[in-house]
Amino acid sequence: MHRKPLLDLLARYLELHPREAATVERIRSFVQEHEDCLLRRCVPGHITASAWILSADRAEFLLGHHRKLGRWLQLGGHVDGEPHVERAALREAQEESGMRDFDLVLTDGHVVPLDLDVHPIPPHGSEPDHFHYDVRFLLIAHPNQPLRVSSESKALRWFPMTHPLTEVSLARLAEKATRVEPSR
Repeated sequence: MHRKPLLDLLARYLELHPREAATVERIRSFVQEHEDCLLRRCVPGHITASAWILSADRAEFLLGHHRKLGRWLQLGGHVDGEPHVERAALREAQEESGMRDFDLVLTDGHVVPLDLDVHPIPPHGSEPDHFHYDVRFLLIAHPNQPLRVSSESKALRWFPMTHPLTEVSLARLAEKATRVEPSR
């Protein structure tokens, strides 16, 4: 399994966010130590990809009410072996929103994550507790696309950018997205 594209993404992210060196190093070390980090079967945890989705006019953001966790979250999921995790984030956004057309926001012409997050996942069924090493990207949805709720969510909803977010991880995504100038 080729991990170089992910390690390159992490290096570019660190250049832009040197204050987040501890998180970058935690994920980088995990990727280097676990050849199967891109697969769900990696027991201590695995790489996931998610998308902070903004409306075409950047006035709203999209969240899904997660079926298993019972919380409003950004759309995303397992990368299923995809070494270019931005592709997994786009796939998950399409599958979970029903929308097809997005622009991946680039930084200086390069794919760079909007955010990184490591969070614990409680045991579920035969899956033990583990960590998700989430690589998050900023997507802009093309206008006039209908939403379709997938089996992953109970609901989908556009929220105005002024909507207060109490979950630290979501608030961080929203704040970072306001500082990014899209270059598509």
